[in-house]
Amino acid sequence: MARSEQEPANAGTLYVVATPLGNLRDLSARALDTLRGVDVIAAEDTRVTAKLLAHYGVSAQLVSVHEHNEARRAEEITLRLGQGKRVALVTDAGTPGVSDPGALVVRKAMEAGFAVVPIPGPNAAVTALSASGIAAARWLFCGFLPSSAAARRAEVERLRDVPFALVFYEAPHRVMASIEAMVEAFGAAREIVIARELTKRFESIHRCRLADAPAWLAADPDRIRGEFVLIVAAPEESKPDDAAHARVLSLLLAELPLAQAVRLAVALTGAPRKALYAEALELRGRSKS
Repeated sequence: MARSEQEPANAGTLYVVATPLGNLRDLSARALDTLRGVDVIAAEDTRVTAKLLAHYGVSAQLVSVHEHNEARRAEEITLRLGQGKRVALVTDAGTPGVSDPGALVVRKAMEAGFAVVPIPGPNAAVTALSASGIAAARWLFCGFLPSSAAARRAEVERLRDVPFALVFYEAPHRVMASIEAMVEAFGAAREIVIARELTKRFESIHRCRLADAPAWLAADPDRIRGEFVLIVAAPEESKPDDAAHARVLSLLLAELPLAQAVRLAVALTGAPRKALYAEALELRGRSKS
């Protein structure tokens, strides 16, 4: 098997191999060499990986590693590594361990003292970001939102003021509900990129205001098919108006308890709660002195 100078030549090595998102030609030469040279391939779904291997004429022993058996498989793979076997870890598409099984397998192998070698390649979040047109010097990978409506609303509300671009994965049956929750929490004006079926035949990348996203999805049933990456632009920075905030707080504090006054001031001004709370404490202290 071809190796770089950094790759260990000894057996008992776990290779973490990124595989194509959809277009099979995106498998790197190094990844292909690795898959051809290992003793075992641990795959999220062996049926999916079998198609990739058949395309390249690779014969290998396959074992499944998915969310329901990862703990048991991690122990089994560690035992194989101890027997001197070389194991490749793959997911159905993209990079293992990123919103997919694999992290526990890697942790167990490392804890047991075995070499873990990453074979980098496709990743849906980075692929979508690169073609989004959103300038994202800082971005936060959020993975999948919760499936229940209440938990989903709570999560997007928690992310509302994060000053980064936000990157989500989403399934077709939840994408509309997730975007509607984002509109409610983030506001209508923020920009969103809806990337669907990346590198596949029906790939599409659409950028619009959050307010327009539900209607755009609803306009064509084909737009709610496949796997999604959603990128929400960072909130625009607004210039603080400390004097105005102080006036609002002063009026509210004259009539209301501190906590309630701060909560209303946040709603009225849009200023960060932490800053307003500190300002409220200072104003309350002055009034008592």
